[in-house]
Amino acid sequence: MATLNFKHLRYFWTVAKTGSIARAAGQLNLAPHSISGQLKEFEATLGVDLFRRAGRNLELTDAGLRILSYAEDIFNIGDELLEVLHDQKTNKSLPFRVGIADSVSKAVAYRLVEPALKLEEPVRLICREGRLAPLLAELAIHRLDMIIADRPMPTQLNVRGYNHLLGESGLSVFGTRRLLKTLAGKFPAVLDNAPFLLPGEDAATRTRLVQWLEANALRPRIVGEFDDSALMKSFGQAGAGLFVAPTAIVEHVCEQYKVMEAGRIDTVVEQLYAITTERRITHPAIVAISKTAREDIFGWSKRSTLS
Repeated sequence: MATLNFKHLRYFWTVAKTGSIARAAGQLNLAPHSISGQLKEFEATLGVDLFRRAGRNLELTDAGLRILSYAEDIFNIGDELLEVLHDQKTNKSLPFRVGIADSVSKAVAYRLVEPALKLEEPVRLICREGRLAPLLAELAIHRLDMIIADRPMPTQLNVRGYNHLLGESGLSVFGTRRLLKTLAGKFPAVLDNAPFLLPGEDAATRTRLVQWLEANALRPRIVGEFDDSALMKSFGQAGAGLFVAPTAIVEHVCEQYKVMEAGRIDTVVEQLYAITTERRITHPAIVAISKTAREDIFGWSKRSTLS
């Protein structure tokens, strides 16, 4: 199998970005015939044509377009590497790259990650947010140090990683004072036919929450579904419907979103995991996060320890 020549890839990438061999030669400070010869050698190695003529310019073939997308990623990662090395030399700070799943409460994520900023060794925090699968892909190529998720890493994914349970909490139901005044009955009966904001399909608690509602013969009116937990709370703050959040952050949710706790669902438990490439946690920032989870947010200090 052919070995990728990164010098050839750089020449190809420059020609593709500039649109001509002459302009690429000017940027690379090389003779045009030298670049042309290197491109032909690159095409022969790959066994595909990368360009076709379009007047005086060159146009990418379908194969060339595919290879260009990979080249963009490769050189962007290279630029990131140089930036990280430069920052380490100038700022003397330890980069800490955290991925946060959309379905995780941003209040909980902040309280978990905050201690990493208070370490003796300065930390430069880099946060990425999104769905779990793309974040795991970033973890696999070491562009993330840790992911905070509401479920363990799926076993079917070919990613080397380890799940560390940070803690768990039941759910509380919240709503504005004005909305709750319009609803009749005690909790949980008050949920029947009440406007309700449901976590999106990516949220681990969604299925268990729906099952709990069905088991209690409760049929709220679903007025919205949200992948982003913060957006769901914002709609709840506006009075669009009742919503759920971890009981562990009741006080924060009530204060931040000006809502009231309508009741608690202790049998539907939300779990939070730190997913890392380390079997045993050694990164100082992740150690601080796990300690905060045990001793502060979830109160595990007297019940268990993080593996």
